[in-house]
Amino acid sequence: MWCAPARRWTPTPSESRPLVTTYDDALASLQAAGRLPSVSAAVARGGAPVWQGCVSVLPDAAVTDASAYRIGSITKTLTAVLVLQLRDEGRLRLDDPIGRVVPETGYAAATVRELLAHTAGLQSEPAGPWWERVDGGTFDELTTGNDGTGRVAAAGEFYHYSNLGFALLGEAVARLSGASWWEVVQERLLGPLGMGATSYHPPVDHAPGRSVDHFAHTLSAEPHSDTGAMAPAGQLWSTVGDLLRWADFLATGHPDVLSAATLAEMAEPVPPAPAYGLGLRLLRVGDRALVGHTGSMPGFQASLFVDRGTRDAVVALADATTGLGPDRVPGRLLAAPDDPPAAAPAPWRPSPRPVPAAVAEVLGVWFWGNTAFGFEWVGGVLQAHDLRTGGLEERFLPEGDGFLGIEGYHRGERLHLRRRADGSVGHLECATFVWTRTPYDPRAPIPGGPADPA
Repeated sequence: MWCAPARRWTPTPSESRPLVTTYDDALASLQAAGRLPSVSAAVARGGAPVWQGCVSVLPDAAVTDASAYRIGSITKTLTAVLVLQLRDEGRLRLDDPIGRVVPETGYAAATVRELLAHTAGLQSEPAGPWWERVDGGTFDELTTGNDGTGRVAAAGEFYHYSNLGFALLGEAVARLSGASWWEVVQERLLGPLGMGATSYHPPVDHAPGRSVDHFAHTLSAEPHSDTGAMAPAGQLWSTVGDLLRWADFLATGHPDVLSAATLAEMAEPVPPAPAYGLGLRLLRVGDRALVGHTGSMPGFQASLFVDRGTRDAVVALADATTGLGPDRVPGRLLAAPDDPPAAAPAPWRPSPRPVPAAVAEVLGVWFWGNTAFGFEWVGGVLQAHDLRTGGLEERFLPEGDGFLGIEGYHRGERLHLRRRADGSVGHLECATFVWTRTPYDPRAPIPGGPADPA
């Protein structure tokens, strides 16, 4: 369903590249192409919000463009601003080793600058269970499990994104401020900027985290974990409205938070990271130089970027583990496509549970010779996609104990499920075309032939 009425942006005569489709059409395209249960987005021009919208096909939740989503690593931009606040107040220097504030860490020699820019050589993730999917522990527990032996490179050797590094920075913020990281975020960032819809835990009105089965197109719930000591790397929840305020702050600064000059410093690339500054991602879209960040957590993806010169900004939040393509969002919503779509695409919709048993056992990857095909259940139809090209090759409807071709080369033909002696499906066959779960040797007997009665 559409969560907000269609709103169109009318370009001014000074716009060098007018928008040739509606924002709503662009959002619908993102939802359909990404198989997103819901996606909310907002755009600002010259610092002023001009559009906000949402598409949701969730069967079990009411989500609107005012709902909160988990923002993942956009959280890092808040942590980075707090670090630069402390630097501007003279309470630490960028070239200080983190061990000056957090002496017990196994990465004590890593500098604040290196941690902000992901050039310290730390491993990407903390040791132990996948931190994004489980409730996290204390900082002491994090330190004990990450003693420095997980280093992947020498400091400054190359850019290597590290969630662990931002946990160290968040702990430094807490210790220098005399309060928890989250308390500092509330007092020094959210309050002054009026971001009352940004929270540590999911509020009442929030999108539920979901993953989409690639072949069945069904939805599965993802956890809304409290990441504990890793929170400064990706814990927070927010709305597109609040995040537009944050995006404009990254362009202009705020006298009670951080100056525009310091934000400009943060937006400069830090060698050897050509596309990352001090806690900010740098992204080029056409002739635009954007700053911001992407984010992902189980069940969620996020994108926030702003052109600091024009104050044009875009935010998009989705409740799917994959599919949004956060790097591509600014190009879809800030820049016009070369050719406008004839019409907004039909929304992608998840398959209802349970998937019929006869369908479930044929979903997944099958090979015709050495060519891989993905068999998917979409809107009550079995579809076969060439995994090399992505092209839709065949569509079948369930019929009896098999399927009937309704589109493609095998239209009108029967797709048979050839079973083994134990009843499991050994291969698929349609008009002498055979699909097997592994590539088959063309010199060997064809599956189903005299040497292979299955």
